[in-house]
Amino acid sequence: MGFLRLLSLPVRAPLLAVLFLVAVVLGNHWTVLQPQFTQHRGVGPELFWTLELLQVLVVVLVCTMPELLMRQVSLMMASSRVMTLVVTLLFVITAGIYLLRLSLLSDVLILASAVLLARLDLTRAGALPPPLPSMYLLAFVVFAGIGVGHLLPNPTAGWFAEVLISA
Repeated sequence: MGFLRLLSLPVRAPLLAVLFLVAVVLGNHWTVLQPQFTQHRGVGPELFWTLELLQVLVVVLVCTMPELLMRQVSLMMASSRVMTLVVTLLFVITAGIYLLRLSLLSDVLILASAVLLARLDLTRAGALPPPLPSMYLLAFVVFAGIGVGHLLPNPTAGWFAEVLISA
């Protein structure tokens, strides 16, 4: 019975399927962008995919368990003014470097929006598990979508692009 409920989850919470499709598109988009990063910025393909998947994991973690993360950060910052300053500076510097150097902020915002909407839809359907299993579920959906998107062909090369250009 539990397995049947798990299989009917995309029907009860359709934004979970939208999250999967967003991940497929992002996986394909990152596959297309990978040669540019490896040639122009001197980043190896392994490092590129490691950073992208780490970024995805952080987005899913922050969007899935915000109350747990914020409580821990608040407790740490409340312990002393020095910790407040260190955490704030670390956050501002990291976010500043991220925003200035990487042009992938739109991908992060799209993914975060899709994860939050899927989480909201799971809550509406009454199928939201506790935070840790919920993070595993959403991370599995996102990583599976990225894997499928990585396997898709480049949309700007091949037969598909030739048909679009000739039309």
